[in-house]
Amino acid sequence: MNSDFALAVHSLVLLVYSPEKMETSKSMAESMKVHPVRVRKILSLLRKNGYIESKEGAKGGFILKQSADKISLNDIYRLTSKNTLKPKCHSCNCEIGANIEDVLDIIFYKAEEKVGEFLEEYTIEDIFNVLKRGCK
Repeated sequence: MNSDFALAVHSLVLLVYSPEKMETSKSMAESMKVHPVRVRKILSLLRKNGYIESKEGAKGGFILKQSADKISLNDIYRLTSKNTLKPKCHSCNCEIGANIEDVLDIIFYKAEEKVGEFLEEYTIEDIFNVLKRGCK
């Protein structure tokens, strides 16, 4: 899994945390301790896929478009990290090297299905509620 998943979840939870105000990419990046360009890339992906809305200008920023209880972690995983479990194989001329990628593809496809099923059980609201209670 890559860090885009964690950044996307963090972004959405931040928007749940302050629903009455728009969050800027700069303030979100400061919260996440990452460069604002990385956050903007994630926010753009979330906006393009209908999870958040944005407004430009002095009082602009980002706000949640979908209800947090309707956004599963699997939705965000598929958006940011699909196929990251799949190992990168280098090609070889030997019998094993010529076929190993196909075999591993089957195994990691099944593993990714299981990860998706597990992540489907959790929503952005679940993450927010756990954090709100002070648990980590």
